[in-house]
Amino acid sequence: MWLAAAVLAGIAIPAQGRVNGALGLRVGDGLEAALASFSTGLVLLIGIALALPSGRAGLSEIVPSLRGGRVPWWYLGAGLFGALFVVAQTFTVGILGIAVFTIAAVTGQTISGLLVDRVGFAQGRRRPVTGIRLLATVLTLASVAYTVAPKLSVADPAALLAVIVLPAAAGFGQSFQSAMNGASARAYGSPLAATLMNFVSGIVGLALAWGVKLAASGPGRPLPGDFPGDWWYYTGGVLGVVFIGAAAVLVRHLGVLLTGLGMIGGQLLGSLALDAAAPVPGSVVALPTVVGTLATLGAMVVATLPWDRRQFRR
Repeated sequence: MWLAAAVLAGIAIPAQGRVNGALGLRVGDGLEAALASFSTGLVLLIGIALALPSGRAGLSEIVPSLRGGRVPWWYLGAGLFGALFVVAQTFTVGILGIAVFTIAAVTGQTISGLLVDRVGFAQGRRRPVTGIRLLATVLTLASVAYTVAPKLSVADPAALLAVIVLPAAAGFGQSFQSAMNGASARAYGSPLAATLMNFVSGIVGLALAWGVKLAASGPGRPLPGDFPGDWWYYTGGVLGVVFIGAAAVLVRHLGVLLTGLGMIGGQLLGSLALDAAAPVPGSVVALPTVVGTLATLGAMVVATLPWDRRQFRR
């Protein structure tokens, strides 16, 4: 049940990417689009948290949790990992292409998922690096690479190696973000409060990045773009609330690695559905895309199997 929830939450990721990408093209600035997305998500979270008794109780626990040491103060910066991911998308997808970006980000996320679970980062339960978990990780990476193979084209390998570090680092940070949000949700007694603080720090990070970009553009730097009036351009923040909040809950039940694998499976399913139902220029739905997506879901199942090598000795 929890793994299915992770897959469903992961479906929101490509949907958010499609919405934010459309807004970025309309506005002409990816960072401005990301700020708008984070802002709508924050407004939604504030409204929900204030309306629900559990949300208000969670907000009231933030300061006592920080003062009492139940949550280290630097956990408030978990949203910076989300901001880094958005910045990586903004500045590298145009160079690498979405296929190479996906491989780099998923590689970083799966490796860090193993590491976070192994050390029990952010007060999580330690989960050993077993052979079956390693197998599931390798199967996931191979499946993702096979899935995006029809879209894969690398014109300059040297440029690829120089730029690929950023999306790999952004993916690596996703597991730490989920673990920190999960620990904060436990301390506050509410995933709403943890998710809200995640959006606050993400907005701060994106605002700083946008300010640096404007400063670097010189005296003639552009002003904020003309935002469209169509409501659907601003649903990216709502979708972000879904998968960030879900991850904060799911890591308590699945661990960081399985939560990440589940969301990767949902991401591929969502991308496949979007490319089939609402394709954009460059969309490819080929046999490797379908087979690789199914193989990724199979790798998740492998990771959940409670195999004990002592059973085979009998």
